[in-house]
Amino acid sequence: MSEPMKPPPPSTPSTPSTPLIVITGAASGIGAATARLLSSQGHPLLLLARRLERLEALDLPKSLCRKVDVTDREAFASAVREAEEEYGPTDALVNNAGAMLLSRVADQDPEEWDRMIDVNVKGVLYGIHAVLPGMLARGAGTIINVSSVAGRKTFPNHTAYVGTKFAVHAMSENLREEVAPAGVRVVTIAPGAVETELLSHTTDEQIKSDYQAWKESAGGALPPEVVAEAIAYAYHQPPEVTIREIVLAATGQES
Repeated sequence: MSEPMKPPPPSTPSTPSTPLIVITGAASGIGAATARLLSSQGHPLLLLARRLERLEALDLPKSLCRKVDVTDREAFASAVREAEEEYGPTDALVNNAGAMLLSRVADQDPEEWDRMIDVNVKGVLYGIHAVLPGMLARGAGTIINVSSVAGRKTFPNHTAYVGTKFAVHAMSENLREEVAPAGVRVVTIAPGAVETELLSHTTDEQIKSDYQAWKESAGGALPPEVVAEAIAYAYHQPPEVTIREIVLAATGQES
């Protein structure tokens, strides 16, 4: 008499092929373009920005839209927890939110320095802090920090902004060294001039005018969709491959 068949062992849950991605500054520009692209590839998304109506207007499937300023550490972490309860663990974070307030240091309101440091530096760290423990526990995940060519070289009237973007580059590389043995990837995306709303936040009209003229002299800026493609390219590499940094700019941009 043959022995009764044993039931098969319980299967181990696998990571979905299109797991959750968190995108900050998703209301416009690079963030919105990245959200549209990754959504078209089937990923559920947590979209964060201060303008909730702009996030909802994207009308993307499987997307959780939350009004969150990245400088609010608790709100950031809470939104991530909520999204993970609905869609599973965060597989990638696109730290895209940024502030670019150009001015000569002697003339600039120090509150503008505070805003850029809070958003461009502390906001990046808050995002990392919200997702990294889970990534380390799973031994997988990708953190993509959107920096700038201004994180590699200096530009006129960019002193405080350049300082924050050099910080993003440095933090990204140091973090990569820290988490690489655990299987977590860290990518820096460093675009040149991009057609976004960033410049509109600068209050010095002459500087804005000069920047626009410089951009036009280079034949125009990159469309945000090009940067989104670079982000997706880095993310979709095999997990054993890290694209540490992508620097891209319009061909006519010399500096």
